[in-house]
Amino acid sequence: MVDDTLTVRLYCSQLLKRAGYEAFEAINGLEGLEVALGQAFDLFVVDINMQKMDGYAFLAEVRRRSDLRHTPAVMMSTEQGSEDIARAYASGANFYLTKPIDPTRFIETVQLMTGVAPR
Repeated sequence: MVDDTLTVRLYCSQLLKRAGYEAFEAINGLEGLEVALGQAFDLFVVDINMQKMDGYAFLAEVRRRSDLRHTPAVMMSTEQGSEDIARAYASGANFYLTKPIDPTRFIETVQLMTGVAPR
């Protein structure tokens, strides 16, 4: 979970943990990249608007790195414009969700992107 809003990180992490997934949190793209370089992940869930490194820059950097480029990524944001969604996919997102997050759709998306069913 890479999102600068504490409540969003906590909410999504709680949903993931309740469904049996392990979750790690980062407050911006730069911190998320540092964490991602230190260990393997099955999925990145990334906000667009963050300080230091936004979600677009985070995903572009992830896709440039051979050790991270194949990890699926879901971008989620309050931004709903077609240009924002197109830019997310151009940056490397595999899926796009709008906030507020629907818990069922969120977990279904995680399952789809990881191939791992909730427990």
